[in-house]
Amino acid sequence: MGAEEYVPEGAGIKKLSAAVHDCRGCDLYKNATQAVFGEGPADATVLIVGEVPGDQEDRQGHPFVGPAGKLLDRALAEAGIDRKQVYLTNAVKHFKFTERGKRRIHEKPGRTEVVACRPWLLAELDSVQPELVVFLGATAAQSLLGTGFRVTKERGKVVELPDRPARAVATVHRSWVLRSVEGVAAYQALVADLVAAASVLSGSQRQTRR
Repeated sequence: MGAEEYVPEGAGIKKLSAAVHDCRGCDLYKNATQAVFGEGPADATVLIVGEVPGDQEDRQGHPFVGPAGKLLDRALAEAGIDRKQVYLTNAVKHFKFTERGKRRIHEKPGRTEVVACRPWLLAELDSVQPELVVFLGATAAQSLLGTGFRVTKERGKVVELPDRPARAVATVHRSWVLRSVEGVAAYQALVADLVAAASVLSGSQRQTRR
């Protein structure tokens, strides 16, 4: 299993986005409505990685739609990150779920599925070449930083992205913030992590101006 044979080598975002619909690198395509690829500027400064498409993302074919996506947009604005310079994607491109009556309940992708889908994420990184990667949640972070990475211990800290000329910051999954009993405090902590990310960009921009 693995998506590598389906990923066009050296392709840009437009070609990758078209090719992903033919991917059979894992079994998630069998039940999902469609593959949900990343969206945003082809030369985005920031690339944000979520876990897996949700129900509405799967139906609409776009990443980060719905309440959790709106929450992230608000947090980015408060942190001073220009939403127009952000590319949004997920570590896994097909919706994983269990059916409960008429509802489709999100299910966390397994490590095998994350590894199988990683060639798509690496291709996005190579095409966009962002200055900063922001991971939302453990599944997203561990897709590129390894299974030993713990968001609970490392959230908000700037780390080097392995084998790529970019830095990375991990924070919690946006949906967790919506569900958290901590309420406003959970949201403020998310914004604080994004502020740390924004400071990385500010530093690099200052160096460029010099």
